[in-house]
Amino acid sequence: QVQLLESGGGLVQAGGSLRLSCAASGSIFSINIMGWYRQAPGKQRELVAQITSGGSTTYADSVKGRFTISRVNPKNTVYLQMNSLKPEDTAVYYCRAHHYGAVYWGQGTQVTVSS
Repeated sequence: QVQLLESGGGLVQAGGSLRLSCAASGSIFSINIMGWYRQAPGKQRELVAQITSGGSTTYADSVKGRFTISRVNPKNTVYLQMNSLKPEDTAVYYCRAHHYGAVYWGQGTQVTVSS
């Protein structure tokens, strides 16, 4: 079992920055893939960025060049540095862990970007 604890959300003005953190606890030594998803009101949950245990990253086109995902192994902690935030980045951000077919989600943290 894996538990994910997120922190770092909040309210920020457009153009500002926030850093999200997600710490995984449990018995898995190095989770295969950790990532961030987001869900805005009335929209489907979407991938923001993910990173493998080897450091390979994937980003949504909408955040490339603005967001950076990183992780600390073997603590299974993942970060999302969000710069140049836009009002359309407003959403609940969820941490996700994927390990050999098992998927775990955090409880979510609200990010609100005001114009």
